[in-house]
Amino acid sequence: MSRGRRFDWERLQDFCAQVLQRAGAPPAEAEVVAESLVYADLRGVDSHGVARFPIYVRRLEQGMVATGVKLDVEFDGPVVRVDGKNAYGAVVGMRALEAAVATAKRHGCAVVGVKHSNHFGTCAYYAERAIAQDLVFLAMSNASQTMPPYGGARPFLGTNPLCVAAPAGNEVPFLLDMATSVVSRGKIIVAAQRGEPIPLGWAVDKDGRPTTDPHAALAGAVLPLGGAKGYGIAMFIDILAGVLTGAGFGKYVHNMYENWQQPQNVGHLFIAIDIARFMPVEVFKARMDRYIRDLKSEPTAPGVDEILVPGELEARTARLRRQQGIELPDAVAKELADVGKRYGVRLDDAEWTSMKREA
Repeated sequence: MSRGRRFDWERLQDFCAQVLQRAGAPPAEAEVVAESLVYADLRGVDSHGVARFPIYVRRLEQGMVATGVKLDVEFDGPVVRVDGKNAYGAVVGMRALEAAVATAKRHGCAVVGVKHSNHFGTCAYYAERAIAQDLVFLAMSNASQTMPPYGGARPFLGTNPLCVAAPAGNEVPFLLDMATSVVSRGKIIVAAQRGEPIPLGWAVDKDGRPTTDPHAALAGAVLPLGGAKGYGIAMFIDILAGVLTGAGFGKYVHNMYENWQQPQNVGHLFIAIDIARFMPVEVFKARMDRYIRDLKSEPTAPGVDEILVPGELEARTARLRRQQGIELPDAVAKELADVGKRYGVRLDDAEWTSMKREA
């Protein structure tokens, strides 16, 4: 089996931005969307990276995503309401983040609710920027139906992600970004593209039977993380990001791969807390450093070399992929190349090996 092709991350990001611009997206929006996708690949979250680029482009071509629209942002003290007007999720997410940062600095905290958005990539994309502004940050989003309620037989909930982040000083920041399913549906999509089986326990087929076939899993459902606990967390995220914000919820969040008549109407909720309202930022960071060092110095279990902090492995992967390129499965690379050809943008120009030959 081929290992795939390797690409320079900056050139891959430029490729995506060029295609989006030629497909009709304004340059600033194209750059944000491209950056958010490649960011996921850099961190090793390939399920939310450029593997999703073809569907992003197709939804733009089919008029299922709005571009160049002015988003509605309403401020009410520490509460902010954002109407994404069906723009790309990353565009909406970045505007919501800007509002969260400004409001938290003004009021000490911010709660930002978003409606009428689309798939917005990884929550970590926004969280990393928030903690750089010395905020503690929480992000959540609902998603279309891919997961059954605990005890249910068919999908009702999305794999609704939750992210919590806090800065540190000299140590790696805490950055937890997780789906509320055993695994994100995107990882099953990647396995299907690679022609690889999935572990037993990730998903069930359309008849509710456990499966290792990614195609059968995509026709069925992913399973909640921790059974009833993951189900409960997914449900409260749907309530906060969907019911509360005025976005879709449950079966009213539409699938971007399957629904070509209605906008997704995804909802997000951001919470930002200004650390300086509790203590000097440097004191907080020193306390975080001590906490992380104490944790990492704990004895390891047999066969474990190191205790990692959430987000640490992804940060290491990002450093490595910036240096050595991003490897994409052949199937994903072919899809990207085909999209690029339609708009006269060459994916080959982003390939890592071609860069090395030029050097």
